[in-house]
Amino acid sequence: MRELFDEVAGQSQFDPEEAVRRGTRTPQRKRFYKEAGVAEAEGGFAVTLDGKPIRTPSGRHVVAPVRAIAEAVAAEWAAQGENIDPLTMPLTRFANSVAEVGERADAVAEDAAKYLGTDLLFYRAGHPEALVAREAAHWDPVVSWAASELGAHFILAEGIMHVTQPEQAIKAARGVFPTDAWSVAALHVVTTMTGSALLALALLHGVRDPDQVWAAAHVDEDWNIDKWGVDEEVAARRAAREVDFRAAVTILAALKA
Repeated sequence: MRELFDEVAGQSQFDPEEAVRRGTRTPQRKRFYKEAGVAEAEGGFAVTLDGKPIRTPSGRHVVAPVRAIAEAVAAEWAAQGENIDPLTMPLTRFANSVAEVGERADAVAEDAAKYLGTDLLFYRAGHPEALVAREAAHWDPVVSWAASELGAHFILAEGIMHVTQPEQAIKAARGVFPTDAWSVAALHVVTTMTGSALLALALLHGVRDPDQVWAAAHVDEDWNIDKWGVDEEVAARRAAREVDFRAAVTILAALKA
């Protein structure tokens, strides 16, 4: 995860691995409210705790653009037990981050756009043939969609040697990025969790569903699991990333509804 959110919020809210580290060294706060709810607010809907709207740690108001998002965040607060566990509240972390960086949506989008120069889908295995075929099955449809529908013709490479992508291709793909803060934040999360801005765009535009995107992001990892078995540490990091990925998916679905 890049440091963009650190500059604004003091620490990245979107990095699940950092969230795990924070959770292991920070005492959990006791629940201080009875009920979580939703109320209309300027610009959308606020999440309330005993009638008072929640704020970010720095004091900014959290306002969701649609009721469904506010209700989902409120549900996380309502589900807390005696102690508040931030690791079980990915939508709340997401909402806090959007509130902190909302005025810098363009900068967040540019950060995600950097992946278009080194996207996961551009660098292919040369062997074995079964892995080459598996990558192609998951990745080629997205690359083809970018070329045919977006006019973004990217160069594929074998191995890990850097290939400079055509500026026109990057510009074409960047041109279909969303502009509102919540969609941009969701795009950024999906991009960083998968290593692919193209997969994030395919999800955003309905070309691939969430399960297809998550599977495409882990083709090589799943290949290694099939061959060598599960690495528990790697699996734990993947599970943590998926929590935030699914939160971003929830946000995008609510915005489209």
